Amino acid sequence: MDLAQLKQNRNLLFWSLHLLGWSAYGVSQYVGAMLYGKPVHYVQYIAVAATAGCILSAPLRYICRWLWKQPPATMIAGGLAAAYLTACALRVIMNWFYHTHVDTEWPIVHTAEYFSGALSSTYLLLCWMGLYFGVRYYESLQTERVATLQAAALAQEAQLKMLRYQLNPHFLFNTLNAISTLILDNRNSTANNAVTGLSEFLRYTLDQDPMKKVTVAQEVDALNLYLNIEKMRFGQRLRLNFAIEDGASQMLMPSLLLQPLIENAIKYAVSPREQGGEIRIGAHVTGGMLQLEVADDGPGMVDATRLANGRGVGIRNTRERLQVLYGGRGAVTVSNTDPGLRVSLSFPAERATTPA
Repeated sequence: MDLAQLKQNRNLLFWSLHLLGWSAYGVSQYVGAMLYGKPVHYVQYIAVAATAGCILSAPLRYICRWLWKQPPATMIAGGLAAAYLTACALRVIMNWFYHTHVDTEWPIVHTAEYFSGALSSTYLLLCWMGLYFGVRYYESLQTERVATLQAAALAQEAQLKMLRYQLNPHFLFNTLNAISTLILDNRNSTANNAVTGLSEFLRYTLDQDPMKKVTVAQEVDALNLYLNIEKMRFGQRLRLNFAIEDGASQMLMPSLLLQPLIENAIKYAVSPREQGGEIRIGAHVTGGMLQLEVADDGPGMVDATRLANGRGVGIRNTRERLQVLYGGRGAVTVSNTDPGLRVSLSFPAERATTPA
């Protein structure tokens, strides 16, 4: 098994390092014993000490796992207590073997003698725990680095898919056809505004940094560039309802996140129906989480979970971006309403340092 496979197999990596560490401890103690001319029984004592240490310290792995998730004070206090108790158990075995097999002329008289040297063994086990936490911290840094790279790749992919949404022939045809109609009707001012809006929206999508987070207010401004164009197409058939709470407007969110969801709503809830439909865009903060939603009053879906599980390109991409950026704390929920469909997003709230 090569090094890459060893890193991927956490159990094998742990046991390899664990056995290697205690073997190194035994070898170093053996070299010291030889230099000082210790008897053969002392070498056996070293072997017993290394073996007992290897066995007794193994459960510290699970204690360290729990401590890793605790506050710093709990981690330090718990680590010291676990190291000291394990050291006491280790010294009982070491002292018993030493007095019964190495130095039989000095038997243990008082029970407290079984625990002599526990402090020095505590230092040894604290080093063991320090190495464990060091490896764990290094792994967390590597995981964060990989997550950042994945987020960059997914954000870039999201931007490219966004451009595909905006530049597909159907979208441009309808927009340019509407502008042409306005010109033929001598509504030149409105046509000029439409061209300007289309230009600003396309420029925004091209200039926007895919890794940059924007405030909810900035995202709504960008959405209005797109919605103004769609309102020109659908007129009164497209009804919008913004429900952005003041506390949520300055929260940060991934850029270019809501437009594909709104386009889905227009495609399935507004465009096919003669009476059009209403789209509700909401944002609020609850329990430290930013809650966003895009809801419509269309026909909904017979099985909304099919859309949530990958039928919609926009929703699938949104889920992947939130998963990489926020892990298990980012969620996308799709549900039928009465009437319509609602797509809800939830991820940790993060306030912008300066107002937008």
